[in-house]
Formats: sequence, C-alpha cells, structure tokens
Amino acid sequence: MVNSQITVPSATLADIDTPFLALDIDKMDRNVARLSTKLAAMGAAIRPHLKTVKSIDASNRILASKSAPATVSTLKEAEELAAAGFSNLLYAVGIDPIKLPRVIALRRQGIDIAILLDSEFQAHAVVKACTEASTDIPVLIEIDCDGHRGGILADAPKLLQIAAILEPRQLLRGVLNHAGESYSCDNAEDLIACAENERATAVAAANNLINAGFDCAVVSIGSSPTAHFSENLSGVTEVRAGVYVFFDLVMAGIGVCQIEDIALSVVTTVIGHREDKGWIMIDAGWMALSRDRGTARQKVDQGYGLVCDLAGVPIPGLIVAQVSQEHGQIAVRADSDAPLPQLPIGTRLRILPNHACATGAQHQQYHVFSSQQSEARADSQLQQFTVSAVWPRIKGW
Repeated sequence: MVNSQITVPSATLADIDTPFLALDIDKMDRNVARLSTKLAAMGAAIRPHLKTVKSIDASNRILASKSAPATVSTLKEAEELAAAGFSNLLYAVGIDPIKLPRVIALRRQGIDIAILLDSEFQAHAVVKACTEASTDIPVLIEIDCDGHRGGILADAPKLLQIAAILEPRQLLRGVLNHAGESYSCDNAEDLIACAENERATAVAAANNLINAGFDCAVVSIGSSPTAHFSENLSGVTEVRAGVYVFFDLVMAGIGVCQIEDIALSVVTTVIGHREDKGWIMIDAGWMALSRDRGTARQKVDQGYGLVCDLAGVPIPGLIVAQVSQEHGQIAVRADSDAPLPQLPIGTRLRILPNHACATGAQHQQYHVFSSQQSEARADSQLQQFTVSAVWPRIKGW
C-alpha cells in the first residue's frame, strides 16, 4: 500500500530541491467545493475521478467518506484505495479480460467495484469469469456521445445484445459516457450544448435498455467542462469529473476556470541564460512538466507551461517555450511585447501546467502548502510558503 501523508521537517517552496510538484491546498479545496455545491443544488451525486490526484491523502480530502463513490483509471489505483479503506469504486476504462482476476479479488475483499465495457466479447468474458469464480461483477456499458473515444451509440443493436449476454447473471448496472469533445470547446454556449448532448445520449441509452426489459440503475456522465456547464441533469444518477480538483491551463483556455484557480504547479529554478536567443534556462524539462501541449490548439498557446513567480503570480508574456529531458527554455511568447525579465540564476519560479493529470504523473509526490496562511503573514517568509505535508502519489497500472 502507498504510504499516507509523510511528515516533513519545516521547509518552504524556496528551499526544497527543484523541480518538484507543489499543491496549493486552499485552491484545491475551493475547486472541490465549487463543483460539489453546484451538483448538490441540481440533485446529482458526484463520483470524482481520482485519476487526476492519484493520492490517498488527496482522496481523503475530496471524498466525504470511505464509502463515497469514486472513479479510477487503473486497477493499481483501485487496489491502493481499497487497501486504504475506500469501498465504492468504478474502473472507468474498458476492461481487458486478463485483468478480471484482479477485479474479482477486490470484490472478494468487500469492495463494490464496477467495470466498463462496450463489446459482446468483453461481456462474454466477464460472464465466464464470474461463473467460474462464483461471484458477480457489476457492469456499465460505455455509450459514445460524440465520437471522441470508445463506446457504442445509444440506439445501436449492440447495446441490447450486450445487455442480453449479461442478463443471466444480472450483471448490468447501467450506462456511462464521457463528452471528450468538450475539451475542444471555448465558449459557454458550446459547452452547455455539449453537456446537454452528453446527458441526453446517456439517458436515451438507459431508456432503450429499460424499454427492452433490462435494469439500468446507473446513468453516469461527466467531464470537468460539462460538469461545470450542465444546466439539466434529469435522468442522470451521477456525474464524474477529475481535473476540476486542480484545474490547469487547458481548463482555463476552455473557460471552465481562471488562471488564479489552478492549484498545481511545478517549482523550478533558473540555471542559466542565453541572451543571444532570448532564453532563460530552468531545471524543469519534460520529465517534470510532461510533453503535453494541450493549449497549442487553443486561442492562447501556453507552450509547455505558464511562468509565475514563487507567489504564483504570472510574469507577463513568459512561457516555457521549449523543453528537453531536464531543461526548460523560458521565453517571451511570440504574440507578446513584454520584455524578457532579469531573472538571476537561483531564482525560484512556478510553472502552471497545461494538463494537471499529465504533469502530476511525472512526479512521486505533492508538496502541500497553504497560500491563504502564507498571505496572512507579514514576515520575511511571505512569498516562500511553508510546506505542511508531502502526499505520495500512486504509480503504475
């Protein structure tokens, strides 16, 4: 099991070896509360997708209890969360039949874990495994609402065919979809429409199953953009979202959050200058920031990350323009007339990520700090931010 919170000696963001992952707990708490409040007012349950945080400590902070619903993207996450006492899980990746023994092992531990599939082949494999193990695994059928990824159409004959395969053992729990195309939206009107299409498609699939005589207790929808822009959740039983906990530059570019809401950053140090090229060199390359270029197709291209001072305030015009394995090249973005600032070697900076999930995956742990408490201080530590805890991340599959 991944160890929970590590006790650390008194340290600040200014004196830990860089690069490292910093988590502003106050912003994270506000982000979590924002979506929870919205969905509660609409009468929908939230099933947070823990693929973003991949942390026992963060999960304890996000979920109301150990039995609260949660989503995972790997069985390793499920196993670590189960060992920590979390008991209501959805493995929201199409099931590889070879992994079914691990799912069965979790079920036998008393973990209510459900799986996802979208083919007759998978359905037959699940029924066979359950029959041989004398156990049952709840199944959700994945519905395609926008052609983004996997799933079947809500009115496809295959939907009822899969349900019929699962029926003898009554394994069907419901349907699930994900509006992946919402990440290509950049205005409220399109996001609202995308959210409604996500809802309507899942509900239509559920109704088709029910009208054919099958049970469909769960109608699970969600992405962080649509969760925030949904105006109607009738017929939906739960909403999934993951990156909303931290937010990132892609979410800001879509219009789901503001730059100031981003809770995750990579702390890095200036290690050199190339005045002839207009570069400031830092010790955070793609191994620390990831290669994700999710903002490249948005109206504002943030390179490999937005450059901020140690207090988290963006420095005008500065982005991480290029990366190699352990080096980053900070430069003024092409469409900016801001001057290249004088940042001496040793200067600490914070880089806001394009994609919080991808950047988080590059690191073993979070260094947790409170910007709210730091802002309230009037001494010389004001801009350094004391690290209150180190939270390990779950690694592997």
